[in-house]
Amino acid sequence: MPTSDKSQNSLIIISDQEHSLPYSKGLMASSIMATGLSPDKAYAVAKQVEAVLLEKGRRHVTMQQLRKIVRSVLRQAAGREYASRYQRWQALSKLDKPMVILIGGTTGVGKSTVAAEIGHRLGITRIVSSDAIREVMRTIFSKQLMPALYNSSFDAWLGLRVPVPKQADPIIIGFREQASVVATGVKAIIERSITEGVNQIIEGVHVVPGFVDYHSFAGQAVIVPLVIDIEDEDLHRSHFYVRELETEGSRPFKRYRANFHNIRKIGRYISSLAEESNVSVINSTSLDETVFVIVEHILNQVIAEKKKQKSELTTVTPTTGR
Repeated sequence: MPTSDKSQNSLIIISDQEHSLPYSKGLMASSIMATGLSPDKAYAVAKQVEAVLLEKGRRHVTMQQLRKIVRSVLRQAAGREYASRYQRWQALSKLDKPMVILIGGTTGVGKSTVAAEIGHRLGITRIVSSDAIREVMRTIFSKQLMPALYNSSFDAWLGLRVPVPKQADPIIIGFREQASVVATGVKAIIERSITEGVNQIIEGVHVVPGFVDYHSFAGQAVIVPLVIDIEDEDLHRSHFYVRELETEGSRPFKRYRANFHNIRKIGRYISSLAEESNVSVINSTSLDETVFVIVEHILNQVIAEKKKQKSELTTVTPTTGR
């Protein structure tokens, strides 16, 4: 079916070097959402950007020109703060190495939901759960060989094969054993991201600060580790009830309620390791607020990495002559 004259007249082409593509309000709105704007407001800004381009007769623009117009429209429609965030967000596209975001935290704090929202806002399509890594490892190692893989994180202690020292906590010992095994898979996923040069989000209870040496990837990837916590016990408990409803009972509230003490204990342990490793702990009170804080944290990390790269490029090593 032929394209209407109206559609052709409103077509705006974005060109950059050898590539070109038509302007999309949906894609633009998604990128603007990284600033913290709600989807409806982000789409309204994207429509306004299109209107500005059409009004000025700009049928062909470079990506750099388009971003300048977006910042201007954002400044007028939402304020300087949002325009500044959008500018900072552009640093993501200028990274010369992949970014790996690691989201840890105990069961039920909303890691997978937050990871999906972060991925959507930052345009990261690869999201891996540490539970999925554990499931894959279970197909390789039998229960007799690796019993720690065959229980949930909060009752992994049931698979311990050696006596626990009197002063030790079996809940933590069991969790550590399981997390240390899965950490091998987490490291492999990071290495794969570096090899392929793609951004990645890895989330899960087994993403524990200190169990994978993030510093070993320095210079190869931008690693952004963080931990999500919920200080309010009642709020945390309510997440399991919502989870039961969303999964139509496949993840029953009663099971998590019965192990809630263990889940909270593991959460405190993970947070303590995060503090020891200088990894940020985000107290989650609402999805929108948590996502906003995490996106800000990620952008700050990226800006810091860009400054570091620039500093390294401008540093001249003195030489001595003979």
